[in-house]
Amino acid sequence: MNEDLKENIYGALEQVIDPEIGIDIVNLGLVYDVELDDEGKLTVTMTLTAMGCPLAGVIVDQVQAALRDIPEVKDTEVNIVWNPPWSKDRMSRYAKIALGLT
Repeated sequence: MNEDLKENIYGALEQVIDPEIGIDIVNLGLVYDVELDDEGKLTVTMTLTAMGCPLAGVIVDQVQAALRDIPEVKDTEVNIVWNPPWSKDRMSRYAKIALGLT
């Protein structure tokens, strides 16, 4: 996948806001990887801030909706993983400032 497409994908994912925290999933450091295969299937490997997050389904739906407008992406699979575990260290400087953690 070229850098422009990867940037577009991450830009779309920045529109997905964690409903409990109010910051997007990219700046929270929840997105670990994105991979696009030759058929246009995008696999988003991500985590959530807590196991058993009651809004996991909502976030997955929002991820899929955010990526629908990217022509190269024909299908999206969201793979929720717990390893490596998420921590505040994965957050961007922007997210830390927004949450008063600096």
